[in-house]
Amino acid sequence: MKKRVFWIVLSCVLVTSLVLASCSKSTSTSTTQTTQTTQTTSTTTTVTHTVTTTTPTTQVTTTTTTAATGNWWDKLGVPEYGGTLTIRGKVDITNFDPYNPQTLMTLDSAWMEKLFGDNWTLDPSVFAYQFMFRPNELLAGQLATSWEFTSPGILVVHLRHGNHWQNIAPANGREFTADDVAFHYDREFGLGDGFTKAAPFWGGLSTWPSMKSVIATDKYTVTFTWTLYNPEVILELLQSPVSSGQCMENSDAVTLWGNVNDWHHAIGTGPFILQDFVSGSSATMIKNPNYWGYDERYPQNQLPYIDTLRYLIIPDDATALAAVRSGKIDVIDAMSFVQSQAMKKSNPEIVQVKYPLGQAITVDPRNDVKPYNDIRVREALQMSLDLPTIANTYYGGDTDPWPSSLTSNYLTGWGFPYSQWPQDLKDQYAYNPTAAKQLLADAGYPNGFKTDIVADSSGDMDLLQIVKSYFMAIGVDMSIQTMDPASWVAYVQQGWKQDALAQRNTNGALGLTYEPTSQVNKYLSSSPGTFQRVNDPKFDANITATAAATTVDQVKQILIDDNKLVAQQHFVISLLQPKVYGFNQPWLKGYNGQYGAISGMMGPSLIYFYEARFWIDQDLKTSMGH
Repeated sequence: MKKRVFWIVLSCVLVTSLVLASCSKSTSTSTTQTTQTTQTTSTTTTVTHTVTTTTPTTQVTTTTTTAATGNWWDKLGVPEYGGTLTIRGKVDITNFDPYNPQTLMTLDSAWMEKLFGDNWTLDPSVFAYQFMFRPNELLAGQLATSWEFTSPGILVVHLRHGNHWQNIAPANGREFTADDVAFHYDREFGLGDGFTKAAPFWGGLSTWPSMKSVIATDKYTVTFTWTLYNPEVILELLQSPVSSGQCMENSDAVTLWGNVNDWHHAIGTGPFILQDFVSGSSATMIKNPNYWGYDERYPQNQLPYIDTLRYLIIPDDATALAAVRSGKIDVIDAMSFVQSQAMKKSNPEIVQVKYPLGQAITVDPRNDVKPYNDIRVREALQMSLDLPTIANTYYGGDTDPWPSSLTSNYLTGWGFPYSQWPQDLKDQYAYNPTAAKQLLADAGYPNGFKTDIVADSSGDMDLLQIVKSYFMAIGVDMSIQTMDPASWVAYVQQGWKQDALAQRNTNGALGLTYEPTSQVNKYLSSSPGTFQRVNDPKFDANITATAAATTVDQVKQILIDDNKLVAQQHFVISLLQPKVYGFNQPWLKGYNGQYGAISGMMGPSLIYFYEARFWIDQDLKTSMGH
């Protein structure tokens, strides 16, 4: 409560002082933190990716005797088996079936797996996997071992041999085969196996290119045929860590029950078996003793290392942080600068990892209703915000002070970063309350207006109070209505019932760090997720151009065009893309802020990969009194 009052008071002081000095302009400089992601030009020639699979020739023991290898990961120590890993989830789990809408929170990647995963042997100094986007040249196999484009629009995927479903009825431990992959995508896209209608998420993207067919050409080979020829687009769609729609559900379970919405029907090929779930409280997963996976760093070690994985649903940050301080939670992510500073003071032993938030925080107006259907109003709200001052005060100078367009400034080589904007566009995003008031007057609101915002209660309410104060300084009186995350999704993202503004920190509409070719869906007039109700023919047309593109460079240019359009049209109001923090206990090894390991847009989408490879230093934990 003290913190909330402090920031509300600070916001009022900031805005008051800035209004009095509205003719002056605060400036600051900062160096962009970039992550190198080299891209090669894709053509319609054959592209082959191969992942070496090591099969152990000796029986795996339950204790680790691995010696140092001379590799970068030796500094983490020798992996150990055993123990319980406890992670924090902020939102309740509402989805157990990858067929369901992708706006629903899910944990299914703990027991279901995808064709692709990350490269566990890659040094984080090269690429740390802290963004949603995984460059295709860094893609590694999971259920797949290799893949190649045999001709334009045709992708052949080779599956791992000897991979079995969990020993749960009706799968009963049978081998995972190409027929299972075909069943999954037939169900997702309505292509066969009795399915004629695409899943809700894919079905809503009627203008987005899709699969023509997916065929099991033999027991371990799947052939995908697409309605487009761009390898970049195809691989990004198939390997996305954002979507749970790539998780492979068990066809026997779907045939028997019609779906796997019930958590009791959770069956997969993954490293963990869902043992118990209490809505709003917790999920408990236990080690799959027959898991096929082995540690790529220590190929003789069968995965997973931990015995039990606990997912505690704790919406309140203060409660969750108290659990971290007491050692009851091993890792938590997406913490703020203020929380980072507090943790350093109270518990300096806690390891902190800093990385950018997966999207810029935005205020999202409905572009189809008054007054927000007038670009002058949207631009006025943008100009009312002093982003450099917010960066230097609220975020303690720990966050870059510039706005975002569609693609994150941190996604090097993609999009239209702020450093490349022309000055006249930068001026539209610079703090200028006098110009903002004039824009409102020109739009017919010389005295401002009253409005409201529907906000996800799990977001940053202190920041929203600062925004409210800035808006008030130009005559826009914004009331704040809060909803729990699930209700917000139903009301705003699925129902479009908001009549003015909306805001959700984990659903920011700018500064996106997920797959570049998927970003062209963001403001499609036909997209079910466009709750901003944008209807721009130029933006819509670019998805067709993306489908027709045959090289990475063509896709990059289309995304640049989309970024320019989004910035110029002010579809949404940009705040900042703050740095956030992961906190982990010193005894947890392997965590480096990897996206999808602890949380994500729709939940931790890569548990099957990361939690299987994380391990606990039991001696260190004991020595620290836990």
